[in-house]
Amino acid sequence: MSKQAPFRLKTVLAVALLAALPAITRAESFVDVKPSPQQMAWQDLEFGVIVHFGTNTFLDREWGDGTAAPSVFNPDKVDPDQWAHAVKAAGVRYMVLVAKHHDGFALWPTGQTDYSVKASPWKGGKGDLVRMASEAAKKNGLGFGVYLSPWDRHDPRYKDSAAYDKYYLAEMGELVQNYGPLTEWWLDGAGSAGHVYDFAKYVETLRTYQANTMVFADVALFDYGDIRWVGNEQGIVQGENWNVIDRHGQLRWRPLEVDTPLHKNHWFFSSKPDFAASLKTVGELMDNWESSVGHGGQLMLGVAPDTHGLLPEADVRRLAEFGQALKARYGHQANLVAKHAATDDNTAAAIDDDPSTFWSAPAGSANAILEVDLGRDVTFNTAMSMERLDAGQNVHAYAVQVWDGSTWKTVAQAQAIGHMKIDRFAPVTARKVRLNILSSVGTARIREFKLFDVKP
Repeated sequence: MSKQAPFRLKTVLAVALLAALPAITRAESFVDVKPSPQQMAWQDLEFGVIVHFGTNTFLDREWGDGTAAPSVFNPDKVDPDQWAHAVKAAGVRYMVLVAKHHDGFALWPTGQTDYSVKASPWKGGKGDLVRMASEAAKKNGLGFGVYLSPWDRHDPRYKDSAAYDKYYLAEMGELVQNYGPLTEWWLDGAGSAGHVYDFAKYVETLRTYQANTMVFADVALFDYGDIRWVGNEQGIVQGENWNVIDRHGQLRWRPLEVDTPLHKNHWFFSSKPDFAASLKTVGELMDNWESSVGHGGQLMLGVAPDTHGLLPEADVRRLAEFGQALKARYGHQANLVAKHAATDDNTAAAIDDDPSTFWSAPAGSANAILEVDLGRDVTFNTAMSMERLDAGQNVHAYAVQVWDGSTWKTVAQAQAIGHMKIDRFAPVTARKVRLNILSSVGTARIREFKLFDVKP
């Protein structure tokens, strides 16, 4: 046998072995990557809140160090139903509770540590804030989620990765099995630099009991979360928003969540004078919504109960004011396309105020036009477009154009539409308007196309 024969034999065997293995299909381009049904359902929620409440609330802290005595946690009027009712008035659709922040204090009577509400005087150590919050969310028609900080500044097991993984998984097991369906699981990466977590086991455990729960995590924390952080806490999406990202050579559908607090620079309540003054105005909240939801992201607004366990009255009023302003600006009555001239069924599906129907470009076309005759001259300065994402994010360039009597004039132009895109421009008056899909990969589909005359 020649010297080359063993090498050839090994090569043949290797090829045969690979052929016998199950085929692994990898997406070769961004447009090949599609969202899961759970991701699409989550993106349709658009607006959630995250509730920060714990020992920090009573100590005027944003970051606890794990040394606070459980006795400091003793709210006398805690009412998650008040929280849920208040945030729903703002247009919120789901509520995430910080069940354990970085200080390690647990808001449910976990069996894994004594550093929890069971060691506090609140309700004689018999309270369970996770249960109260989950029941309040359900009562008010909201989804419910949990934030369980990986970083734990109190528990000594944190220094031993294997021991801490076992601890974290045990706490996770309690939360995912005992509080009903969870909309979102929040994995905050703060303080975790250099620490090794068994995230694969975390997600495996979560999926065993909560297959539909979306996992939020910074892309630097681990590769395979369902949702990614926007990279700031200012409430804005910077640049074009693509749902597919390239993480270490792997393409993944991972939409943005944009977290920002109701009180500027305050996630937790504080009795200090600057807390009340930091409450965002309706205009600032509208900017956050338009710069997050209006740019294809998800808005996660931080709210903070006070030492009584209630959202401050000023916060409750502001949330209601914002909800009213949002409805007045972008509600059904404000949509100027709701009244239009007769059109074909395909176009009608994008202007019927029903996101379950959609306009479709000709199959396989690289560009197409959705044109609307409003039936009368209308003045507007804002367009809202929503792409159907079941088959991926297909639109790669578009323009909003109006007919000025002799030619089509572009008033807005960009690349990504995604879940939703709001475009603002100088006021124009026109009878005919169109969404010109300048470039698409695959067949572009538009769920909604709306026009508004937004007042300053």
